[in-house]
Amino acid sequence: MMKPISVLIGKHGMTTQKQEGDGKSPIGGFSLGTAFGHHEVTDLHIPYRQTTPHDYWVDDVESPDYNTWVHENGNPEKRWESFERMNHPLYKYGIVVNYNEDPIIPGKGSAIFIHLTNQTTTHTAGCVSMPERDFLPLLYKLEAEKHPAIVIAEKSNLLSVLS
Repeated sequence: MMKPISVLIGKHGMTTQKQEGDGKSPIGGFSLGTAFGHHEVTDLHIPYRQTTPHDYWVDDVESPDYNTWVHENGNPEKRWESFERMNHPLYKYGIVVNYNEDPIIPGKGSAIFIHLTNQTTTHTAGCVSMPERDFLPLLYKLEAEKHPAIVIAEKSNLLSVLS
């Protein structure tokens, strides 16, 4: 068992009615997807993908690539109106939160990750973030066969979210 970890959430709190660009983290229980980061990492028990300068998460609601990770060698600004660069410093390490995936609904929110905070981080754009000193032990503890998940909720509403 790990000790509790203090995290940051969206600038505008949490919601059950997540919309693209609202600055809110989605409330609910979500499975965790692929871990990712700038460096090669070994000995993990979950899938891991090393990011490159050509990796993007698409949050352009008009694109058929909405809420997906795409490797693009060309100019991303010519392909999408909006995207996340997966080699962003706060994404030195991250984990995809499987939110708005099956089916993907354009405009319902995209690019929800667990990622790192830095010295100046006070909130996220809708993700969950934590210091690297807490993130790395968590990353190494996760096991794909145990179906890791995250519950995003206020403590007082935790039981209603889980039921």
